[in-house]
Amino acid sequence: MYRGTRLKYVSTRGQAPVLGFDEVLLTGLARDGGLYLPKSWPHFSKTEISSWRGLSYQELAHQVLKPFVSDTLSNNALKKIIIEAYSHFSSDTVVPIANLGNDEWLVELYHGPTLAFKDIAMQFLGPLFDHVLTKRGERICIVGATSGDTGSAAIEALKNRSNINTFILYPHGRVSEVQRRQMTTVHTANIHTIALQGTFDDCQDAVKALFNDHAFRDKHNLSAVNSINWARITAQITYYFWAALKLGAPDRPIAFAVPTGNFGNIFAGYAARRMGLPIEHLVVGSNSNDILTRFFSSGKMEISDVHTTISPSMDIQISSNLERLLFELFNRDGNKIQEILSEFRDTGRLEITANVVKEASQLFDGARFDDSETKKLIGAEYKRSGYLLDPHTAIGVAAARQKRRHSSSPMAILATAHPAKFPDAVENASGIRPELPTHLKDLFIRKENINVLKNNLNEIKSFIEQRINI
Repeated sequence: MYRGTRLKYVSTRGQAPVLGFDEVLLTGLARDGGLYLPKSWPHFSKTEISSWRGLSYQELAHQVLKPFVSDTLSNNALKKIIIEAYSHFSSDTVVPIANLGNDEWLVELYHGPTLAFKDIAMQFLGPLFDHVLTKRGERICIVGATSGDTGSAAIEALKNRSNINTFILYPHGRVSEVQRRQMTTVHTANIHTIALQGTFDDCQDAVKALFNDHAFRDKHNLSAVNSINWARITAQITYYFWAALKLGAPDRPIAFAVPTGNFGNIFAGYAARRMGLPIEHLVVGSNSNDILTRFFSSGKMEISDVHTTISPSMDIQISSNLERLLFELFNRDGNKIQEILSEFRDTGRLEITANVVKEASQLFDGARFDDSETKKLIGAEYKRSGYLLDPHTAIGVAAARQKRRHSSSPMAILATAHPAKFPDAVENASGIRPELPTHLKDLFIRKENINVLKNNLNEIKSFIEQRINI
């Protein structure tokens, strides 16, 4: 088993304190505006990874997560949290894998309570927060931004937890009706939603601004559940090991294709590779908001207007987790990251050198698909295989097929959402209207509570302060 030293965590901008796992969990965004990463990557040998074949998802999660949490959780505490986390999934295996043929495999991450991959991490974070807060005798205020799925997954995981107040910001009118209702129909005292008049990037900027207001942050003990929180990423690393082991790793290399907007989901794959998993290729699938695809093809990032698409969880122009990859590409030079991201914020442009682009492109590719191409793929795949894809997963499938490098290596495609989360788009593309599972059958008749706010930081602060103690 991994026997490295207990991990500590450093900020990508190099000016924040080095923290333990429990502090990183509760801090979320580093105080210098950066994101936390382990000071060194744990690494598993090929022999050790091979020994994990046959483990249940829960048992595998325990092996993968131990190095990250060893300074905070005992083995028994970690096992208990994992068992609770994955007891709410509709599949006994937690993450089934479906064969599309041609050595293409769909890694179904949507069998949790809110039908999206965010449940994998959020269901872990709920009992994890409870354990740490109870042990420390503390309360926190969670503030999060969502493009659709993170919010509902966080609300489901954190509702009725007495030591946590939760405020979720989502872009008003820019999420699907199912996504919105999953957030606005939960009526518990510790859950609050804000429909912000703006884009997801505006929501994300507001959350970062709240964290960077240190007086407000400290007064209310703010914490985060967005993928800026390293604990989110750690929980997602497991399913890369899970899929790779099912498909022949570590004896053969594996490729992954991931539909992504904020880069957290695919960065978990990068982390798995750093830990010893033989991932030879990571493909980013983008919709019309293709800033990541442009970055991996040219090394340039330029912010443009956010386009509304049928894959709303990817309607993002500022991909927060790319900062973590840049930190690694620039040899963990926090001052350099601070410099280039400050320029990006000031000018809306970022360009990295050719040698860094070359290094990134050895592992990463990107592909872009607009709504018409996405709908065409959904319809064609349903006719070909009978598999009904949601609009995000469809982009992952299309990206995998366009950018696949080696037909001899399995291509694992992360299926990030159930098609019933986007019924109108799926029906329009395939002629089939996907049905919600039984536990959500009454979603459309539940009472909603919608709080629309202007994109104004003072209004958001006032809303939080008025409700935080209700």
